[in-house]
Amino acid sequence: MIFLAYAYRFASNFVFLALVYFSLNFLEKYPQRVVVAILVLIYAGMHAATALRSFYFFQRIERLEGEARRLASIAAEGPNSAASRKQIVSEVGGLRHAGEMKAYIDLLFLALVILLCIAKIVTN
Repeated sequence: MIFLAYAYRFASNFVFLALVYFSLNFLEKYPQRVVVAILVLIYAGMHAATALRSFYFFQRIERLEGEARRLASIAAEGPNSAASRKQIVSEVGGLRHAGEMKAYIDLLFLALVILLCIAKIVTN
């Protein structure tokens, strides 16, 4: 299921990249192309800032994972509670890793979109 989520994220970002590429190539007048490229740059910049901010959030979750592991080892409430806590911490770690990978995929395609827009603005 995780690989399906990665494939969906990759495909949706690729469709966005293709949409930007074709929309910038079909505009014949330079001023129109620049306006569209600047609007896409603003959108991609805001989306990239959000993706970069999510890494701060993932870093905090990683810190909480370590703290939860430490507290689970200290608290000796029984084997069942320790096993359930370890399972919860490992599931949270898996979700954090999947979120980081999706953010990396987003940043890759946003960087490509930004480069494409800058190239279309610079070239006449």
